[in-house]
Amino acid sequence: MNSVISRAAVLAGAMIVGGITAVVAAQGTRAPQNDDTLSQLLTEVRGLRAALEQMATAGARVQLVLGRVQLQEQRIENQARRLDVARAALRTAQTDFTSMQQQAKELQQTIQNFPNSQNRAQAEAELELVKSAISRKSEEVQRLSTEESMLVQDVTAEQNRWTDFNQRLDELERALNRR
Repeated sequence: MNSVISRAAVLAGAMIVGGITAVVAAQGTRAPQNDDTLSQLLTEVRGLRAALEQMATAGARVQLVLGRVQLQEQRIENQARRLDVARAALRTAQTDFTSMQQQAKELQQTIQNFPNSQNRAQAEAELELVKSAISRKSEEVQRLSTEESMLVQDVTAEQNRWTDFNQRLDELERALNRR
């Protein structure tokens, strides 16, 4: 019986030693896994932090570009309004100019039709006033035409700037989609 107890004790001791060895071996293999996992997690956290910083910077840039686009659209709208006002003024001046020219022709016909009358003297005086007004109106039409041309150039330049901003936004969008 003594031999059975000693065998049992040896067997129990062997099992305990084997168990301890297995636990130590398991912990030894788990420690590197935990170290690998922690290392991977740390790398992932660093990557996320870098991505957040990059997004914060990109967000600010996007807001800046959008602000510039909005300002550019406002500039275009303002220039277009100025152009519309100038064109309306030019049309009015041209209509007035044409009307004055017609009035001058009518006065000249009156002078020709009544060579020796009081109407002729009055028509000649009116004709001089109309010719003077035609001269002033002609200068106004020319000035308004020049102003319209300059405003057309300004609107075109502003639209080109807007197109440039729009192309930059398209490039930025393509760059973001590649990621």
